[in-house]
Amino acid sequence: MLAMVLTAPGRPLGESQRDIPSPGPRQVAIRVAACGVCRTDLHVVDGELAGPRLPLVPGHEIVGQVVAAGTDVTGWTVGTRVGVPWLGWTCGTCAMCRSGRENLCAQARFTGYTLDGGYAEYVLADSRFCFRLPAGYSDVAAAPLMCAGLIGYRALRMAGDAQRIGLYGFGAAAHLIAQVAVGQGRRVYAVTRPGDRAAQSLALSLGACWAGASGEPIPEPLDAAILFAPVGALVPEALRAVDKGGTVVCAGIHMSDIPSFPYAVLWEERVLRSVANLTRRDGEEFLALARRIPLRTKTHAYPLREANRALADLRKGAFTGAAVLVPEGDRQ
Repeated sequence: MLAMVLTAPGRPLGESQRDIPSPGPRQVAIRVAACGVCRTDLHVVDGELAGPRLPLVPGHEIVGQVVAAGTDVTGWTVGTRVGVPWLGWTCGTCAMCRSGRENLCAQARFTGYTLDGGYAEYVLADSRFCFRLPAGYSDVAAAPLMCAGLIGYRALRMAGDAQRIGLYGFGAAAHLIAQVAVGQGRRVYAVTRPGDRAAQSLALSLGACWAGASGEPIPEPLDAAILFAPVGALVPEALRAVDKGGTVVCAGIHMSDIPSFPYAVLWEERVLRSVANLTRRDGEEFLALARRIPLRTKTHAYPLREANRALADLRKGAFTGAAVLVPEGDRQ
């Protein structure tokens, strides 16, 4: 099979021919139909996330078809369509796992980071950490649901019952979670990089009541702000934008340093918190929502061999929505 492989952070991915993997106990082998290109992949490839397993096949927004199942697999049969997310395995026995916080398991393994991911024609996954995908989404359209959607949903949960929500950085995650929030009757304000009219136009087309650039005044105080852009300077800006008792959620796995800011910006019971990984419960809840609220996933398909171009385009903000890699012969 063809796989795009990272051999050292900061270097382009290289093409590699590998044997099609065989599943072990509790694993399924999956023929990849589509794999989203996430900003986390970019952090891994660029060396901003330390400690990836090398050599590594990146990619954790995987949609494909089960082609083989190992021993002790239940609920999955050959031919079933399956989604594979970032969280690939947890110990199941630590205090975090036992308290419903498996996303914080110290021994957790992650698809496309410490486990080989979906920038390949086939991939192995732990069957217990895979998801059934809602009908009505093509393979390409479903791929961003596996991380942009899941992490966006967890971040929205952290915002509580906020009705006025600011989304900072209107990329793959924000364009999905904006639709969820609007579908729930909330008011969405989209904050983009200066001059990004395409992202602002997309936000308005998806139901946002306002879209503007970072630094522009938002028409009313926010109940919560979710930061998808990995820019630490946005934290004090968002804290100033939320009302008393408001919440600022940092949704990324990596962010540039947060500059110092006066305590008055945080005071009056404002909350600043981060989101780490996801749980299987997040996936089940979000995909149930995706069945009820038809989400428009704006995607840009690239052949698998052009993974480096897709990453470069993401790095420079060349598109709105989400990039998706498709093995040759599976383009949709």
